[in-house]
Amino acid sequence: MHAFVFPGQGAQFPGMGKDLFENSELGRSLFNQANDILGYAITDVMFEGSEDDLKQTKVTQPAVFLHSVINALVKDNFAPEMVAGHSLGEFSALVAAGALKFEDGLSLVFKRATAMQKACELTPSTMAAVLGLADEIVEQVCQEVSGVVVPANYNCPGQLVISGEVKAVEEACEKLKAAGAKRALLLPVGGAFHSPLMEPAREELATAIEQTVFSTPKCPIYQNVDAQGHTDIAEIKDNLIKQLTAPVKWTQIVQKMLADGASLFSESGPGKVLQGLIKKIERSAEVESFV
Repeated sequence: MHAFVFPGQGAQFPGMGKDLFENSELGRSLFNQANDILGYAITDVMFEGSEDDLKQTKVTQPAVFLHSVINALVKDNFAPEMVAGHSLGEFSALVAAGALKFEDGLSLVFKRATAMQKACELTPSTMAAVLGLADEIVEQVCQEVSGVVVPANYNCPGQLVISGEVKAVEEACEKLKAAGAKRALLLPVGGAFHSPLMEPAREELATAIEQTVFSTPKCPIYQNVDAQGHTDIAEIKDNLIKQLTAPVKWTQIVQKMLADGASLFSESGPGKVLQGLIKKIERSAEVESFV
């Protein structure tokens, strides 16, 4: 079965999407529609902006979403049999699979970005990548540290991102190094994504998701919070609301998709991060960029 996967924040690069704008009438139309929805020319930042310009939260998430979704929608051979997205990428996957209209997906992504930004400003918080330890050890160390620090992204075996209050994350990093981690380093992010500190953003996004019309997707979407394939609209919305404060179970998603018959993973969007992670989860998995 042909699985399509969609990347999250961090995959952006200057010039992203310019080829889709220049070479596709549908692509151009969707980008112009996006500028109208957002109320500013995100295309200017994507096509001509610097790396720093693209790092603004109000730009990053919509930019990655637009590149990922438009890249899929303009192709005649886009025929997913299962989809998944990493964090933000779950919204891209929902639009690509027909569960959300393009304009509704973009509006939700923009609301998510601004709500997350506000939540980040409430508490000094951060994330850290932990390499070379079993998930169980990382989970145990997080529980031993006082303050908020939790597993946030199960990216692949031996690579887990933790998230929480700055002091708690720093203390966890020291304990994880002592426990044998190859590396435990703070990430250049604005806050503690996929942790309880995102609760204000989750509440804000929940209202927007409840008010948005969803349709039954044309194929199952494997969701971040439980790594299961879903087509039921109520379940999809519920999982999407939980996503901001729950960990991204990427390792488990890929394992479940493989168990359910995924034979090829095509990554639609900027970069090749997910292809690399999938190969680390299952070396024999077939991966490609969807171009």
